[in-house]
Amino acid sequence: MIRIFIDADACPVKDEVYVVSTRYGVPVDLVANSRMFVPHGLGVEMVVVGSDPDAADDWIAEHTEPYDVVVTADIPLAARCIERGALVLGSDGRAFTEDSIGGALATRELKAHLRESGLSTGGPRPLSAADRSRFLSKLDEMVQRALRQHG
Repeated sequence: MIRIFIDADACPVKDEVYVVSTRYGVPVDLVANSRMFVPHGLGVEMVVVGSDPDAADDWIAEHTEPYDVVVTADIPLAARCIERGALVLGSDGRAFTEDSIGGALATRELKAHLRESGLSTGGPRPLSAADRSRFLSKLDEMVQRALRQHG
């Protein structure tokens, strides 16, 4: 059985994940450094990890299996999960794949270098209703694909 893992501390699309997971009966692991609201009866399990900044990422990377779906905006975590055979979707609805993860890692490094040099690169923009709709559609497609491939 596949699972959906949410890198939950800063995830703005948890409700959209619950909609898709309920539709297909796929359990969800909500992984965070502190306890947060978990809806009852939807197959969502709260996993509270240590306070280390990478604790949630490490837990997710260690527990994902092929065909699991991971929702994260963390590019290094996405790369680790792809290596384990998981399908990874950013909270903006962008799928991370074997073909795209190298470019995403390089862009992340470039932005980090620019920030260290004193340039402001800005943070992520707020999600619009269209962004949420795109995320929901892409997640639905990804879960369907994972269920077909897992058999």
